[in-house]
Amino acid sequence: MVLFIKNMVCLRCIRSVERIFSELDIPFQSIKLGEVQLETLPSPTQLAQLRAYLIQEGFELLDDRHSQLVEQIKNIIISEIHHLAHKKPEALNFSDFLVQETGQEYSYLSKLFSTVVGITLEKYIIAQRIEKVKELLAYGEQTLSEIAWQMGYSSTQHLSTQFRQITGMTPSIFKTNHQQHGRKPLDQV
Repeated sequence: MVLFIKNMVCLRCIRSVERIFSELDIPFQSIKLGEVQLETLPSPTQLAQLRAYLIQEGFELLDDRHSQLVEQIKNIIISEIHHLAHKKPEALNFSDFLVQETGQEYSYLSKLFSTVVGITLEKYIIAQRIEKVKELLAYGEQTLSEIAWQMGYSSTQHLSTQFRQITGMTPSIFKTNHQQHGRKPLDQV
């Protein structure tokens, strides 16, 4: 059995959920972003406790299939952009990748995502990419050209234009004043 959990966006989230399952003595096979593969079905009491513990930590147990699929889409995008960006310098075709990972048609995924989240899938992907660019700019270890290449942009100009459209400032202004402008938590992008 698989449980779907909302707002799991990083490795610390996985560790936090592992701790909750261990504290409640609910055996699991594996935990990844947004999903817990269970060994056995928890009792109703354990599920109620699990919901309460998850809420305390900022997570939410998802029950309906649409919410589960949207959360799965978000986790796939976050994982690819934020956790695996250093491994994939080439531009990733998210439409094909999401179809492959979910087994659903892209048109269905896109419409469902827009209906549930309120923005298009494309805008969500761009927002996540820009958030990763902000992170890389704040570190100050790479040039804008290197960041553009790493994030799969066709050019530095394309990245700069998209960055300005999303943030209202240029990458260089953000880099100079990143403490003032800050970044958003991934579950709020």
